[in-house]
Amino acid sequence: MRAQHQVILSIGTNQGNRLENIKQCIGLIHQEIGTVIAVSRVYETAAWGFDSDAFYNCSLILHTYHLAEEVLSKALEVEQKLGRIRQNANGYQSRIIDIDMIAFDEEIIDTEALTVPHPLMQDRKFVLLPFQDLKINWTHPVLHKTISELIETCPDKGVCEAVANLESPLQNVSFEKINYIAFEGNIGAGKTTLATKISEDFNTKTLFERFAGNSFLAKFYKDQERYALPLELSFLVDRYQQLSEDLASLDLQKDFLVADYHVFKSLIFAKVTLEEAEYQLYKDLFDIVYKEIPKPDLYVYLLQHPEQLLKNIQKRGRDYEQLISTEYLEKINTAYLDYLNSQTELNVLIIDVTNKDFVNNQSDYLFILDEIQKRINS
Repeated sequence: MRAQHQVILSIGTNQGNRLENIKQCIGLIHQEIGTVIAVSRVYETAAWGFDSDAFYNCSLILHTYHLAEEVLSKALEVEQKLGRIRQNANGYQSRIIDIDMIAFDEEIIDTEALTVPHPLMQDRKFVLLPFQDLKINWTHPVLHKTISELIETCPDKGVCEAVANLESPLQNVSFEKINYIAFEGNIGAGKTTLATKISEDFNTKTLFERFAGNSFLAKFYKDQERYALPLELSFLVDRYQQLSEDLASLDLQKDFLVADYHVFKSLIFAKVTLEEAEYQLYKDLFDIVYKEIPKPDLYVYLLQHPEQLLKNIQKRGRDYEQLISTEYLEKINTAYLDYLNSQTELNVLIIDVTNKDFVNNQSDYLFILDEIQKRINS
């Protein structure tokens, strides 16, 4: 799964209730564009380049899968929702809200619509000082200077003072009551994508399933009857080794771990793929292994209908998965739900994500975080 982009946005306002304008703007960015990871202090500075009321400015870190041009388009929509009417007049103007893209990863972008890094950022303390508050390791890809170095050489001698502190909307989500969360789901449900996004947003330890190197996987989809048992045994051995090694290196009383699987998925798939006698033998071995492995504090199952799963599988284009049928996916779904409904050892949360696109729709991602938060609080 590709990593999210790290975007630095600068927000400014000098009309109306300036602090409230900034708070509303941050909220809309978080709801509609991407995850607001951190927010700087709010700085007050005189209007730059024209006579007007003083500005409030701040910066934020945004995580998103959107391309730079998409972020810019969505930022303009946020400005409009807050009452900004962009005019074609030359020169600087007062504004109820202004969103500028300062940096997009460490990329250099120069198009008719967008120049990144912002071409004037090194000349403006009201951009550099909030950027410095974000405390990220970033070097200007054109000037090859850090933010602190840019501040030292900045020609702006105007007064720029911090006047307020703000919290990131992400601080409303707290995982303090748990240390280990596992995401599970059928093939193509998006568990790795979601686990990756959460681990990036909350800066957590990760545990991702190692499936790409399994030599039996492609053979199984071509001949399930012949390769079911060696496939399930190889997965069980590998999952046990990985969990034993990786979990042993963590302090689950202090570290926060996000995983894209839990070992009992081995039993789920074995129940679907193995004959009865093979399954009983496999289960005896599984029960021995399962006792030795730490259980997650929260187990989140991403429920998705087989038709949508098949679309996801086809979209990601793994050759060996293209023979998977909706009937097989339905069996896996049923096996998971039967097992989860009988579970007494795991703290299980089932979230239906059939109509959710938590990669492209930020509100869908926030819905999932909210469902997790409600379960943690309860």
